[in-house]
Amino acid sequence: MHGRRRRPPRRGRRRSGDLGREGARRGGGRHGPDHRLRGAHPREPAGAEGLRPGRAGRGGPDPARRRRVTGPAVRVAFQGERGAHSEEAVVRLFGEVEVVPCASLRDAFDAVEAGRADRGVVPVENSQAGSINETYDLLLAYSLVIAGEFDHRVVHCLMALPGQPRAAITRVYSHPQALAQCDVYLRRAGMEPVSYYDTAGSAKMIQEQRLLGCGAIASRRAAQLYDLELLDEGIETNPNNYTKFLVIGTTSAPRTAQSKTSIVFVVANEPGSLYRALGTLATRRINLVKIESRPERTRPWDYTFYVDIDGH
Repeated sequence: MHGRRRRPPRRGRRRSGDLGREGARRGGGRHGPDHRLRGAHPREPAGAEGLRPGRAGRGGPDPARRRRVTGPAVRVAFQGERGAHSEEAVVRLFGEVEVVPCASLRDAFDAVEAGRADRGVVPVENSQAGSINETYDLLLAYSLVIAGEFDHRVVHCLMALPGQPRAAITRVYSHPQALAQCDVYLRRAGMEPVSYYDTAGSAKMIQEQRLLGCGAIASRRAAQLYDLELLDEGIETNPNNYTKFLVIGTTSAPRTAQSKTSIVFVVANEPGSLYRALGTLATRRINLVKIESRPERTRPWDYTFYVDIDGH
């Protein structure tokens, strides 16, 4: 879906994303469109040929790439139990800050909008499974900005109650996506995969219920938090397993040379409309980084387009 395909970082290397990515999207939150394409960058093609203005949100450009977000202590919301891969991303971005675990992605957006958290860290794309559609829909539904972007290397670990050898583990619990990403390992080990709602949640469940002969696939951080023994690490089938996280908030980050702009728009359902819309970027020598489409729920078979471009 990218206009220019980016290679994931080399294995074992940490790369922080473009912290402070512009969050231009359909504005007006959940309260309806304002039918303007508002962009903070003067080169943004508001009202250009082929574009039917949607609701564009406020934005936050990118500060220089760095390993951790700096500034005053913040409360950061994420989806999942403590020890989830999303919390690992929070720690790598912000350090050891106060975290606000949320049962769902919508709850994480709610926490930021209601002020229970200063920022949220939410997954938007996985290098193996593709885009996370719910995140795109929520970006459109809430009056929040994208204040950062971060690529996180996902390392799956097998863990169990202490004192059990790996050969004693016959059933393994985890999120369905994590189980699918470790399918070769589980098949070779003769372990039965059992779906659970969350990776870290499966580790917590095994610890609370004291399940013998059962393991969980989760992060190293989850094993530490729930006093489980790490039986194996890096068990994913494909080591190039990265998740792109967005930092969401109510305020933007400072503008820098690494800034991006995210635009959401709709086009008329007629030949060449999308071509003309994207052509406005090419004629202005604006680099298209990514394009994504989602159904327009109020108009069946019409689509909303999400576009990321370099610059702000």
